[in-house]
Amino acid sequence: MANIEPGLRKLALGTLLAAFRGDTAPAWAVDLVADGLAGHVLFGYNIVEREQLAALTAALHAARAGVLLGIDEEGGDVTRLAHRSGSPYPGNAALGAVNDPALTRRIYRTIGAELDELGLNLDLAPTVDVNTADDNPIIGTRSFGADPQLVARHAGAAVTGLQSAGVAACAKHFPGHGAALADSHLELPTIDIGLDVLHGRELPPFVAAIEAGTKSIMTAHIRVPALTGDAPATFSRAVLVDLLRSELGFTGVVVTDALEMLGAARYAGGVPAGAVQALAAGADLLCIGADVDADLTLACVAEIVAAVGDGRLPRARLEQAAGRVADLSAWTLRHDRVDQEEPGIGYPAALGAVRVEGSLDGLATPLIVQLESEPSIAAGRVPWGLGPHVNGTDHLRGTPSQLNATDLIARAAGRPLVVVGRNLHRLADARPLIDALAHSTSPVVVVEMGWPSSWRPAGVRAFVTTWGASHANGRAAAEHLGLLAAA
Repeated sequence: MANIEPGLRKLALGTLLAAFRGDTAPAWAVDLVADGLAGHVLFGYNIVEREQLAALTAALHAARAGVLLGIDEEGGDVTRLAHRSGSPYPGNAALGAVNDPALTRRIYRTIGAELDELGLNLDLAPTVDVNTADDNPIIGTRSFGADPQLVARHAGAAVTGLQSAGVAACAKHFPGHGAALADSHLELPTIDIGLDVLHGRELPPFVAAIEAGTKSIMTAHIRVPALTGDAPATFSRAVLVDLLRSELGFTGVVVTDALEMLGAARYAGGVPAGAVQALAAGADLLCIGADVDADLTLACVAEIVAAVGDGRLPRARLEQAAGRVADLSAWTLRHDRVDQEEPGIGYPAALGAVRVEGSLDGLATPLIVQLESEPSIAAGRVPWGLGPHVNGTDHLRGTPSQLNATDLIARAAGRPLVVVGRNLHRLADARPLIDALAHSTSPVVVVEMGWPSSWRPAGVRAFVTTWGASHANGRAAAEHLGLLAAA
């Protein structure tokens, strides 16, 4: 890096969001911020408790005023602040089920106020994808719903709420990840729809977010052949410039989804190459990913600088990107901190989202069976279920293949069975297990804490939908079931 023009190096640094492991910032992470690095994204592995997190962010702010400190704090299933216990907020699908945009605004304002208090100024939220695929493996309950206009209303409310607390919002994942049947962390999903469907279904929430003044929008590592050809949207000028800038009129910061995700990295030929391609396509702020160190960050800087030198990336484009990021940094410094938190607001919201089909009478002392499943990569391993909310109740956990219907029926001994799961309609072996339990003499209640489909098991006494698996959703389910432990 010694022969790199300092001004060019600083421009390249000013387009990067890095990350680091540990509950304190390593020297390289602080030093690069002082040198002009746009900022860092914090993850669950950076967070032990509030005082520690506040000290960590203070050290980075001390390195340079206006450093962007981002986090994926969506509420609901995707939480970093509450990764050890589960979020006290119900998440987007539950908010969509309640369908009170004013409540959505208040919850996001409360999330924003908490982030602001802890020194975080960029929330990589809200997710505004329209979840039209029941089998979507990565969006699901992160979405406000399957109706574009409903999602649009709540997208605008969420952006307004976050930014009223002085935290920049980032509407994601443009131009819409809700119809995907693959996870862009692992591969490049294809959404093969016409431009008329894209405009009518996927784009209204982004239009609403733009009208609400969202400071940033995140790209999706998805392929929409009619628009992007073979490339991911993150690397498509047709998406980022022609559609987002020229047609929709967005003037804020275009943020990439993590470039380490295979939906991007495999296409580009690695993270540094992806950084150049994203900038050339019109992105401004590049999330490197979660597995980041000094070497990878500096490799991205070197590749960006080399691309300016060999003509792959015009210097003017790099200057434009760094300038937009600098404007966002300046915005984060211009607000006065005010107390806008509403402690406890998430629990009544989650309670209002629960939907019950059937009867919940007579569920005293049930056997609770939690069907375990792999979490999405976006959510990570966060506690979920009814366990933290009930006392003195027989409770089993296991995957459907580990559990035997005959054994469960014998253990229940005539007591009610409460079967809890996430995305049960597509969880391997869950349907036959539930069907077998439903044909026993024990009354069976199914609690769906993921994205529900049209599937309803025959013979069950009730089917309960929580629209999420956060701590708030679990407590709400326990209360509806009449099993909530005394505080």
